[in-house]
Amino acid sequence: MAKTISPLLPTTDALLHDFGERLRLARQRRKLTAKQVAQRAGMAPMTLRAVERGGAGVTIGAYLAVMQILGLENDFTLLANADEAGRDLQDARLHAKVRRSVDQLLHDASGKRMKKVPEPSPRKQIRNAVPQADVPLPHAPAPASGGNWIEEGGFSSAEVLAELITPDSQAVKKGR
Repeated sequence: MAKTISPLLPTTDALLHDFGERLRLARQRRKLTAKQVAQRAGMAPMTLRAVERGGAGVTIGAYLAVMQILGLENDFTLLANADEAGRDLQDARLHAKVRRSVDQLLHDASGKRMKKVPEPSPRKQIRNAVPQADVPLPHAPAPASGGNWIEEGGFSSAEVLAELITPDSQAVKKGR
């Protein structure tokens, strides 16, 4: 009984068909017969024909075996290499986590907004201290009145606020 496969969108099916065609042309440029490639790849000639037609039911291992015979296996590493959409989604989640953690730091357990951000205990400061390179950290300018950053809104973004309240901030460097 034949395996059922999920139908591909027409554009995706065309991509697979074009890939199979490129493999066929690569085989022909190397002056290899279909029988030779099929034998070397350890597959039936009928499977090789399906690969060269871009068949959706052919396993990715069969495609990779043909690429290996043709010396194109390193091109496999290029597949899904630049996942820009996935990286954008990952970055969006990271920024949301930073915003949530900063928001949690600005509110006490009852949900009231705190006047000042509590400093970590000296024991936590020592445990979390990481030797820093001699690269200055970017910081927002100090509040004009010398008061509280949160009340005056002296920070421009969650990232700058997070830098100010992390253990490797200026307070830890000064030994407070």
